[in-house]
Amino acid sequence: MKDYIYKKVESTVRALLLLCLFATIPLHAENAEEATAPETATKTEAATKTTTATKAEADSAYAKEHYQQAARLYEQVLKQGVSPELYYNLGNAYYRMDNITLAVLNYERALLLSPGDADIRFNLQMARAKTIDKITPESEMFFVTWYRSLVNLMGVDSWARTALVSLVAAILLTLIYLFAGRIWLRKVGFFGGMAFLVVFLLSNLFAWQQRRVLVERTGAIVIRSAVPVKSTPSKHGTDLFILHEGTKVTITDSSMKDWKEVRVADGKQGWLEASQIEVI
Repeated sequence: MKDYIYKKVESTVRALLLLCLFATIPLHAENAEEATAPETATKTEAATKTTTATKAEADSAYAKEHYQQAARLYEQVLKQGVSPELYYNLGNAYYRMDNITLAVLNYERALLLSPGDADIRFNLQMARAKTIDKITPESEMFFVTWYRSLVNLMGVDSWARTALVSLVAAILLTLIYLFAGRIWLRKVGFFGGMAFLVVFLLSNLFAWQQRRVLVERTGAIVIRSAVPVKSTPSKHGTDLFILHEGTKVTITDSSMKDWKEVRVADGKQGWLEASQIEVI
């Protein structure tokens, strides 16, 4: 009877192990897009010197308080490749020039790439405090806030690395469970392997959610001084309320070219002209 139970548990663990191995295939497939072009590394290496020099010049201009020049140089570097650090520095330059709208936009873009960065989040809050609209977000259940904070603890790449490390740990602990001679080692292998399996699955889920946010890009910033939010996608529509520059909105309907349906954090909805907002 014990041998039968042992074989059933062993077969179950092996099945879970195979499931983990197959589950990593989509993760590698998604990241394969970045490696499809064999010359990418060569291009990056060829542009490294130029990028570094330009960023050094931008940092130097910022240190000398030449913020307009620094912003222009950071914009040039961003054309060669985006990074949270560059968006963060660009946001700082615009903040120093008292261009709060573009500061908020670039802080938001930096936070999108690095959601767990405390410095970016702090500076974004400082910039938002200088905007005109003071919007109170809709109340939500505490576990929803907790879950969202957990997902935003790291970016997609960090969650992917966590998933791979957890998978390796789960495999090693499973091998300990299958081949260890001592009972306490087998218990450690079994329960430890199950724990890392859960971490592996959750990390993949969080990485997928972070990737979806990056791909969909539904967030936007109002870039006009004051815009009326319409009841219909028409200039003749009824004015529902007014939004001012620097306010963040979520695009809920982008099916039309010239108009976007948006939702504000407090739950209000309406239509804005596409030229009045800029996607994060």
